[in-house]
Amino acid sequence: MALHRVLPDQPVADLADHRARGGGRGLEVARRLGADGTIEHLEAAGLRGRGGAGFPTGTKWRTVVEYRSATTPTTVVVNGAEGEPGSFKDRALLRADPYAVLEGAAIAAETIGADTVIVALKHSFEAERRRVADAIDEVTAAGWFPGASVRVVAGPSAYLFGEETALLEVVDGRGPFPRVAPPYRQGAESLGDQDGQTGQVVLAGPGESTSAPPALANNVETMANVGPILAEGPDAFRAVGTDGSPGTMVFTVTGATDHHGVGELALGTPAAEVIERVGGGVLADREAAFVLSGVSNPVLLAADLDTPASFEGLAAAGAGLGAAGFIVHDDRTDPVAVALGVARFLSVESCGQCTPCKQDGLAIAAALAELAGHPGEQTSDDTLDRVHLALETVADGARCALGRQQQDVIGSLLAAFPAAFEARAEAGADAGPLASVLVAPIVDLHDGRAVLDGRQADKQPDWSFDDVDSGQSPIDRLGHESPVTIG
Repeated sequence: MALHRVLPDQPVADLADHRARGGGRGLEVARRLGADGTIEHLEAAGLRGRGGAGFPTGTKWRTVVEYRSATTPTTVVVNGAEGEPGSFKDRALLRADPYAVLEGAAIAAETIGADTVIVALKHSFEAERRRVADAIDEVTAAGWFPGASVRVVAGPSAYLFGEETALLEVVDGRGPFPRVAPPYRQGAESLGDQDGQTGQVVLAGPGESTSAPPALANNVETMANVGPILAEGPDAFRAVGTDGSPGTMVFTVTGATDHHGVGELALGTPAAEVIERVGGGVLADREAAFVLSGVSNPVLLAADLDTPASFEGLAAAGAGLGAAGFIVHDDRTDPVAVALGVARFLSVESCGQCTPCKQDGLAIAAALAELAGHPGEQTSDDTLDRVHLALETVADGARCALGRQQQDVIGSLLAAFPAAFEARAEAGADAGPLASVLVAPIVDLHDGRAVLDGRQADKQPDWSFDDVDSGQSPIDRLGHESPVTIG
């Protein structure tokens, strides 16, 4: 059954409409409960982050409170920099009800004593930025943020802008280049080296030499769940979902399905049912072969589609829930072409701070391009071996998860479909070219189909759109210049 806990069936027109639907009660309850009571509700509810990692929200909030600076207020950051291929849930939520997201942010600000709330969106999200800006004006006038300022930070289109530490770098006025940092990191204050460069950031806590506070960063969907949990109580939240994954999730289904869409379902719903309810099932006369949850987790094979779509269910199946953006591939799609699409996307979007991630990632993509028979490419006896060798080292010394994503996605495709890769390697030029599979973020949903960002096909590894790649890594070409627009 489709649910509408955070994703309403009809868009919320304004703050009055949000209140008429029960909105605002969570903030009232949080003010009565205080910080400890609010966090206890989140812990009892078992809310897990909806951005991909699934980290317990109550634990995160409690730790940020415990590590607050004695001199500098903490900042709340709402991560709306959605760029995971296959995911459109955050933008769907912001378009439908930005008030629920801002209510969660207001509760967070009250709980941790924040003086600043930032909603971080990509500059290209024009509709969402307008919707959020208008909603901020309304809720500010209504007294939702009495001790805090609220603003939108509009950042670059880079995939890494959605990675939490890279997002905090953008908020702090630098490029979207991940930091070396522990889970509860300093963030929305000036923390870099004197020359403004990204660096290692230590945990902000008792006994540290710095007074800079940690930032509380939560995904859009995570924040949208906070108000209802406070208003209805932890037991109501746990009425659906599983013990390990309580509540609902907003799923995006694209690929080889009858239609593409976004829908809210209980966590633990079988993956096949998610595909049926949100995407109308696999295309007629086709059979599902495998499903990718964005480009962040190993593939889920057709034989495992009865797996519960929960954090623990998909992990047990050797896959992962991620941001719940399911890209369905049918039996007519060659897994080699999909692997190339994923490898190219990840290698291009690598920032270059970690040399193995960039160079081995590009080596993986180049070898897969040879296997796919792309013009100007020719396989050699060791082409497939080069893929395996580069996968072993691509995540060495990594600041973020991007290199591991290469290992998870490409490695799982190699393991699941070895015959397809070996056949391409053995046939060489005689195999003929494979049709390209574009792996790119969703720009919009139109007439039941996802519109992908076609510019991704022309993006160079140096993050330019020049005819020829400069050979520089993005971190070297762009330095740490700020790509931020504040409004």
